[in-house]
Amino acid sequence: MSDRLYFRQLLSGRDFARSDFIAQQMVNFVYLIGDRDSGEALIVDPAYDVSELLDILSADGMRCVGVLATHYHADHIGGDIFGHTIAGIVALLERVDVPVHVQSAEAPWVTRSTGVGASSLVEHAGGDSVSVGAIPIQLVHTPGHTPGSQCFLLDDRLVSGDTLFLQGCGRTDLPGSDPEAMYESLTTRLARLPDQVVVYPGHHYSPAFSADMGEIRRTNYALAPRSLEQWLAMFGR
Repeated sequence: MSDRLYFRQLLSGRDFARSDFIAQQMVNFVYLIGDRDSGEALIVDPAYDVSELLDILSADGMRCVGVLATHYHADHIGGDIFGHTIAGIVALLERVDVPVHVQSAEAPWVTRSTGVGASSLVEHAGGDSVSVGAIPIQLVHTPGHTPGSQCFLLDDRLVSGDTLFLQGCGRTDLPGSDPEAMYESLTTRLARLPDQVVVYPGHHYSPAFSADMGEIRRTNYALAPRSLEQWLAMFGR
C-alpha cells in the first residue's frame, strides 16, 4: 500500500494561498491523502485558497472525492475569524460535490460555523474507517480542543489536527473545549501509539514539520504530567 499512497503536507501562506496574510499568520497545514492507482484523494482541512488546492491535486493527476475535517474552527474548514472570512468547505463544495467526514459530536458545530447543510456531512464515531481508493484511514476521536476533534491514522502516519502538536497541544479554553477530555485523548489514545508513527500536526508551530511518537513522548511537555491533576494544573485554563 505504501507505493500506492499519495500523501502531501501543504503549509498555508507558503505552499498555497501565498498572498493571504491570515494564512501566513495562522500557518495551517492542509493534507492531501489519496490512492495513486485510482487517482482519488481526500483533502484534510481545506481552507484559504481551496481552488488552488484542487489545482494542486489536478496537477498531480488526482481528483478530490471527499474531505476529512479535524474540527470546526475557521482556520481549518472556513468561516469567520478575527473579523475576516476564510474560505473553506463551502467554497470547495461549490466546485466539487463530495462528502465531508466529521465526528458526530462535531457536526452541529460545523453546520453553525460554516453554514454547510447537514446533508453534506457524513457523521462518524471513533474507530470508524474511511477509504480513499484502496487506502484505509482510521478516524480517531480525540475530544478536548473541540467536542468532535478527530485525528487520522494511516500507514504509520497520524494527522493530528489541533489535538497534538510536536510541542504542546491544542487550547482547551475555547467554546466546546474540555481540559479533562483533552488529557484523556492524549494519554489513552495518542500517547500509546507506537514509536514509529509519524505525527503530522495541524499547524507549523515548531521548526520541524513532523516527528515520530517516540520523540514526541520524550520531548513534548504536554505529555509530561503523570496524572490528571498535574495536567490540569498546567493546562486546565
